[in-house]
Amino acid sequence: MLRHGLRAQPALLLARRSLIGGSPRYGIAAPVFRRAAMTTQAEPEPATGREGRRGFARTLSYWTLGTGSLSTILYYMGKDEIEAFDTESPLELTLVPDTLYKGHPVVQTPHTAGRERLVVLGSGWGAVSTLKALECGAYDVTVISPDNYFIFTPLLPSVTVGTVEFRSVLEAIRRIIKRTRGSYIEAAAVDIDLERKMVLVKQAGEEMAWVPYDRLVVGVGAQSITHGATGLEFCHKLKTINDARSIRQHIMANFEKAVRPTTSSEEKQRLLTFVVCGGGPTGCEFAAELYDFLTEDLKHYFPKAVQEMVKVVIVQSQDHILNMMDSVISEFAEREFARHNMTVITNSRVQSIDETALKYSTKHLDGSVTEHEIPQGFVLWSTGLSLAPFTKLLCDKLPNAQKNRHAITVDEHLRVKGVADGSVYALGDCATVEYPHLLNHITELFDSAHHVGNTEITRAEFRVFVKEAATKYPNAASHLLTLERDFDSFDTDGNGRISIDEFEHMLEYVDSKLTALPALAQVASQEGVYLGHGLSHLAAMYAADEDTRLKVEASPEARRGVEAQAVRPFMYHHRGTLAYLGRAAAADFGDGRAYRGSNLAAKYLWRSVYWSQQVSLRTRLLLAMDWLKELLFGRDISKF
Repeated sequence: MLRHGLRAQPALLLARRSLIGGSPRYGIAAPVFRRAAMTTQAEPEPATGREGRRGFARTLSYWTLGTGSLSTILYYMGKDEIEAFDTESPLELTLVPDTLYKGHPVVQTPHTAGRERLVVLGSGWGAVSTLKALECGAYDVTVISPDNYFIFTPLLPSVTVGTVEFRSVLEAIRRIIKRTRGSYIEAAAVDIDLERKMVLVKQAGEEMAWVPYDRLVVGVGAQSITHGATGLEFCHKLKTINDARSIRQHIMANFEKAVRPTTSSEEKQRLLTFVVCGGGPTGCEFAAELYDFLTEDLKHYFPKAVQEMVKVVIVQSQDHILNMMDSVISEFAEREFARHNMTVITNSRVQSIDETALKYSTKHLDGSVTEHEIPQGFVLWSTGLSLAPFTKLLCDKLPNAQKNRHAITVDEHLRVKGVADGSVYALGDCATVEYPHLLNHITELFDSAHHVGNTEITRAEFRVFVKEAATKYPNAASHLLTLERDFDSFDTDGNGRISIDEFEHMLEYVDSKLTALPALAQVASQEGVYLGHGLSHLAAMYAADEDTRLKVEASPEARRGVEAQAVRPFMYHHRGTLAYLGRAAAADFGDGRAYRGSNLAAKYLWRSVYWSQQVSLRTRLLLAMDWLKELLFGRDISKF
């Protein structure tokens, strides 16, 4: 049976008729022959020698340009595979002989003369983007992660229903670090000694060892926040490939149980009720993929009575789903889900979950709260992020500098606040960038904006100030540059000048616009690229200037200042947020610009963006084959 229900034999007969002839008498070839006979009388005369050479040269130039462009595209798409064919083997890691520190052995990592040891914790977006942007030979790299692969997390909802296979979203971490001649340890970081610059890692079998570093990159991600709900052991999460495999097995197991003759109607209704806790991108995209799976595949193989019992419920604590995106997209998503008979419950918080039911409370506009209970056969927990154990431990070691309860606070160079020499970095979901509060520098900024002797800022002076401040505070640049356009609105007395009080209102406005970066893959990716380039620049600077290197080695404060001057601050560029909504897709590009589409074009536009963001040519080819296979034959419905 083919994808659209055509049997093999009729399909072959149709193809045979198309090839032999479209009409009983002449077939499709007859009109072609007639046109050929009509055009043979008007054949052009042979070109002269010069014209023929020109035509040949033109054809050759087009061919050279085309093949050159294609070769360049293929090289940049597959350069990681080319570099992975390097035959040089990585160095074997050993223990320092007869050495114990705090009761545990110390790993002897590669340490080339003139290079610093860079240890990277994690194998997620931030860590992998750092490794891919790092110059080869700049550092002696060691990667530590309990998972020896990178996961393309935006496509995990597709993996749960078989749209994409497991291996298509994975890339081995050893292939990624091959280019940097790095080493890998399959372990998890459990402790850190900031003074001795060593990380304690726990390997399989409860073995632990200390790993020394000169610079440390923390990219261990975050874990789901509970919001005080109980019974989360009965929920699925969607962060790892094992989570996706478990969800896929659970979905098929529920359908197989529901069609048993011995299963009661009430039990069938419970088994086929799928609840998603959290209306963010992950929760909504999983619900959309589940809807596609039900309507495009399972309906062909399960009784109609069972299909009609399926219920998908999204429980959201805010007043809209996808509330981090434009309100137009949130409303569009809710309409799409309503059209698909999916239930969206807003302003509600989950209280408890057990094996058969979920309890939640809804807060109404008048302030009253009502309690509800629904049967459930499957629950996905996808609500917010909190500190992972290692990041919490790191924050506890820096109590004066780390006040955030949800992430490690880093400065504009992604350096962990509180580490004197700036040798520890954090990025991705486990970190949050601390923006400078401009209002705290109001006197300094106001004095720099106007000429000596003036007590107010003229329009010309303000124009110069905005450009200089945007350069000094790049994370606030977009909001600072809008102030010039809104000069008159802040000039409340209309005298064409800005007083200190009006200047204070301006800075309050800018500070209110500086919010924490969202926990998105593109944020971690941009941070990783920035950090990889920045670390490479520092390595090249110290290699070229021995005096500077000796100066910073003698003083941690000097090192922090020199490196802050050498590397520009991190600046995030929002490239849009995507959401797949079940045969529909939406994109929020910021500043009120949004795209919404309920057709195949939107679906494949969403897919093409993620296809282009793959970390290797291998995963691009696997994804293309998976999507083609799903189009022709549907998703795999076996349970394994």
